[in-house]
Amino acid sequence: MEIVQVNLPEDSYNALEEMCGHVGGLLKQLNLPYRMVNLCGGDLGYTAAQTFDFEVYSAGQDKWLEVSSVSNFETYQTNRLKLRCRGEDKRNFLLHTLNGSALAIPRILAAILENGQTSNSIVIPPVLVPYTGFESISN
Repeated sequence: MEIVQVNLPEDSYNALEEMCGHVGGLLKQLNLPYRMVNLCGGDLGYTAAQTFDFEVYSAGQDKWLEVSSVSNFETYQTNRLKLRCRGEDKRNFLLHTLNGSALAIPRILAAILENGQTSNSIVIPPVLVPYTGFESISN
């Protein structure tokens, strides 16, 4: 699932924070242990101005694995698209674009299976029970 926004430059970092809150909220609802990492400049792709990775802990691999990423590209994409807006002063300016993978489904499924594992079953996160119709997967 992808989340995308096109924003005014002065609003784009608030939108980035909102998008991160959305992803964090989904992970909380799934009861997954996660952390949010603000990537340093050397880890950013050349198109992004700021990126946050969301990582879920994997006990089987004893490390944190990325399950989502949210980025502000500022004007990089809008410049290539020539996507402009006209201000009150009648001058054109470039908008900002933001993109995120809300949840990478295969990675989230693996995280749910691993983090929900007990000695004889896999517990389904309560938020998903209405969709699955069952609370656990047993041997």
